[in-house]
Amino acid sequence: MTENPDVRIGTAEREQALSNLSEHLSAGRITLPEFDERSAVIAGALTRGQLDSVFTDLPSPSLAPTGSRPLDISKSNAPAGRAGQDAADGGWDWRKTVMSISPVVALILFFVVPVSNSWLFFLLVPLVGAVVYGGERSKDKRKGRE
Repeated sequence: MTENPDVRIGTAEREQALSNLSEHLSAGRITLPEFDERSAVIAGALTRGQLDSVFTDLPSPSLAPTGSRPLDISKSNAPAGRAGQDAADGGWDWRKTVMSISPVVALILFFVVPVSNSWLFFLLVPLVGAVVYGGERSKDKRKGRE
């Protein structure tokens, strides 16, 4: 916030300042009454200088230590035990395709096939899941024993 202090600010700048102030509160740099006072000043601020006055005795957000690391998306997208396997298959997993098609097939069979208990076709969805993914866990258990 080192720009011209007379520049008018908008809602986005106020929200960012409140977010920064909340981080200072969670880090224990300010107390709850101080947070209330400073957030009132931020809510009523019209210029950048008014926002800067709230943070004069606090470290800048870039210098503040962070308590968490960024989320590594490459590890969180794949189910446990299958990390990197989709990339080896060229990015396409036939199991996911089969599972996404099975409810559609069950719905079509429900309306097309004239059976008195046609609702039973919806049991195909968990059955397909058990068949497609069920053997994978037993293979992993066998690998662990060897």
